[in-house]
Amino acid sequence: MSNFANRNRNHGADEVVQTGSESHVPDRSWHEEIRCKLAVAGDWREHEGKDCSASASRMSARVTLRGMSQAPTARFSNRVENYVRYRPGYPAEVVELLRTECGLRPEHVIADVACGTGAFTRLLLENGNRVFGVEPNGAMRETGEQVLAGYEKFVAVAGSAEETTLETAAVDFVTAAQAAHWFDLKRTRVEFARILRVGGWCVLIWNERLVDATPFLREYEQLLLSYGTDYKEVRHERTTEKIYEFFAPSECQERTFAMQQRFDYEALAGRLLSSSYAPLPGHANYGPMMQELERIFREHVREGVAEVEYKTRVYYGKLH
Repeated sequence: MSNFANRNRNHGADEVVQTGSESHVPDRSWHEEIRCKLAVAGDWREHEGKDCSASASRMSARVTLRGMSQAPTARFSNRVENYVRYRPGYPAEVVELLRTECGLRPEHVIADVACGTGAFTRLLLENGNRVFGVEPNGAMRETGEQVLAGYEKFVAVAGSAEETTLETAAVDFVTAAQAAHWFDLKRTRVEFARILRVGGWCVLIWNERLVDATPFLREYEQLLLSYGTDYKEVRHERTTEKIYEFFAPSECQERTFAMQQRFDYEALAGRLLSSSYAPLPGHANYGPMMQELERIFREHVREGVAEVEYKTRVYYGKLH
């Protein structure tokens, strides 16, 4: 694949992110750095058959979640490479929001829970913070350690949202990006409140793909509904509806930012296959799904580039 097939506007130096009335031109180096470090670390095939979930919920293999075909920590097996390369990052405005609204300073200690391969963790580290990257899955945690090896203030932790393994009152902020829909929210709230210092902040973030903004996005959504293994059941919007209940009796605030990714066809396919509900080769839906993706791309793209638009939602508040 082309090195710049996935031109994420958060990471492409020639792409401008429009966020409200502001714009910024971010750094292109993130995906290049990932590719270099992972190439040095070894062949991706060594992870095949291992649990590569970015989930923060440490589920027993004996537990079956209603409506889901897999337990959360098993859902991202064999998807790590696509996950790293093609998942969207997060707008730098999120960190600026935490500075202005929550008083985030470089000396604050943060637990980034379900940090996966470190996409949001990196923004916190670049702010100068010490970050405990809590991740239950060994393969994802190892990849995150490789990608973030240059940051002295990063500490990888084997733990989950429900059992972080951190000390009581250990951190000033708890963050979770694109992950809380996998959590047991009742147990997670208790754990987050335990590890937060008095006056600390909880921040939950999602990149919400717009499903009806363009003809391409409408057809892409229909593709997921038609061929996804359990797309309806695991969409994170099912959890975001419960966020205010999660923070209660405390209040939380919500802010949104616009973001966009631009893909050629190969990168769009990689983005699709990074999703846990997308069937992989060998599944009956895989062939028809990829044929439909090619048709949608051919009919709707301009100059060989498909645009995927997101609304980054940030929920922030205190738990005690």
